[in-house]
Amino acid sequence: MFSTGQVVFAILFIIVFTLIITFTYKKDKKLHAKNYKGVKWVGIIFIIFLLILFCIKYLLNN
Repeated sequence: MFSTGQVVFAILFIIVFTLIITFTYKKDKKLHAKNYKGVKWVGIIFIIFLLILFCIKYLLNN
């Protein structure tokens, strides 16, 4: 299905991409903590809102 070269490239790409993303995240961690203080609450409220919508949909369909 895939040639050996394609598999090697995919594996190397995933490893290098993961390392770059991890390094960048660690480098910007302090900046993100400063600028995005209340983001977790927005995410939690969004998830609760989606759960409420699914509950309403379930109740109206039954």
